[in-house]
Amino acid sequence: MSMPVVFVHGIRLSGTMWSPVRALLRAPSAAPDLPGHGRRRGLPYGTEAACDVVAETIAGLGGRALVVGLSLGGYVGIATAARHPDLVAGLVAMGCTARPDRPRAHAYRLAGRLAARNPALVDRVSRFALRRMLPGAAGEAMIEGGLSSEVVASVVAAVTAEDPLASLAAYPGRVWLLNGARDPFRVDESAFLRACADGSLTHLHGRGHLTVLADPAGLARFIDKAAEDVSACPA
Repeated sequence: MSMPVVFVHGIRLSGTMWSPVRALLRAPSAAPDLPGHGRRRGLPYGTEAACDVVAETIAGLGGRALVVGLSLGGYVGIATAARHPDLVAGLVAMGCTARPDRPRAHAYRLAGRLAARNPALVDRVSRFALRRMLPGAAGEAMIEGGLSSEVVASVVAAVTAEDPLASLAAYPGRVWLLNGARDPFRVDESAFLRACADGSLTHLHGRGHLTVLADPAGLARFIDKAAEDVSACPA
């Protein structure tokens, strides 16, 4: 049997964003909502609390799992792997190979402050943009669990306080870095790959930051193969 998979969602979204991929996956899986998002909307967001949610979900699946995260979910996956290497059998980190401490962090802090001023408006704009970017089931899955733009500022503060390169270096397990070839968040991917004890880097040609989800079947095949690979490795 394949290793269970825990999917971690992106900023202001929820675990429902992974539904089209999970529906095609052979491995058992779960996709929890992080604090401040989805069914946990209103709870304060922090990296430790987010990692606790992932760890608790892994425990509910038997105690070890492949963790798959995109964007914020990728950064949370990296942080969880460093904090709980005994629980994380392997890691697929997508769209999260940009150092969060670079000057671009200022732009995200500004976006967080703007979102906090009128989260309902930002939610409406986000729903429109996500449906345009990902027509059909993939786009609907992104918004099904609700949007939580009011949490953006807290998330940006938490992510920019982390050192994902140090976290990757501390994790001894298998890491797959998976980026859309057009994703601006792949800017530091070479440094992230060097930080991995056992890592690989794969590009999805023609895909951007979120449009990596436009081919759920291909993504499910990649993740199932990763789950099989870590299942074959001793704990």
